[in-house]
Amino acid sequence: MNWRSLLEEATCRLAGAGAADAPEVDARRIVEAASGTAPAELEIVLDQPATTLTAARFHAMVQRRCSGEPLQYVVGSWGFRRLDLMVDRRVLIPRPETEVVAGWAIAEIEQRAAVLSDDGPEARDVVAADLGTGSGAIALAMAVECPRARVYATDVSADALAVARANLAGLGRAAARVSLHEGDWYEALPDALRGSIDVVVSNPPYIGTTEELPPVVADWEPPVALWSGPAGDEAVRQVIDGAVQWLRPGGAVVLEVASHRARESARLAADAGFADIRVERDLAGLERVVTGRLP
Repeated sequence: MNWRSLLEEATCRLAGAGAADAPEVDARRIVEAASGTAPAELEIVLDQPATTLTAARFHAMVQRRCSGEPLQYVVGSWGFRRLDLMVDRRVLIPRPETEVVAGWAIAEIEQRAAVLSDDGPEARDVVAADLGTGSGAIALAMAVECPRARVYATDVSADALAVARANLAGLGRAAARVSLHEGDWYEALPDALRGSIDVVVSNPPYIGTTEELPPVVADWEPPVALWSGPAGDEAVRQVIDGAVQWLRPGGAVVLEVASHRARESARLAADAGFADIRVERDLAGLERVVTGRLP
């Protein structure tokens, strides 16, 4: 069969299974992944026959999607800002709201870089820490988009760090400015960084154990990256409280938070001693990002 016929088959099967909100879009992404074709080139290959191997891969991917597995895991990669990241069930799926978080962290790095000398005794990289890095999305985006950034990325999950390490391997020259560290929040960082970090950024777990999530999230994505604790703000508190000890004066914290607790998270930052606190919205218009700066 050619890829055009397989595309039609995937669209029909996904629509019948009710697993996709936009079966045509999902079917196209599956055909692109199975055939190894870039999106812009798909029309060129649609009338070419699939090989036995690629057809088998296609059918397996369609079945996985029909069973409810998220498209991002099925195709094995997903875009994040300028990056194409490998993703699987060991890590959270990169989301548009986290791209916004990364953008605010990048803006903080660029602002700090602008005031540092390019040479002389004060010349240095801007030091950033991404806590709970998962796939490495935020950390790698900072490294790629900020040539003056030295990025330390941590995660308590060895499985997540294996994914981040694979993504780091494909980063190119910017990879030399990123290091990965296994451990719980700040405990994973080299102690020499205490009091000298310019930007702390994190997308921590922020779902309370009594809150509900859609099955496509709760049944597939790693629980350690979703559930914070009974109140839902436990991890946010840990990141904010620790940032006071690890940031240098004038350093910034950038957090992705639950939209219904954004104002509460901002108050936590204020109580911890942060100033210039802002609550920013994501692309859906929800309050999603909290930033603050140490005096």
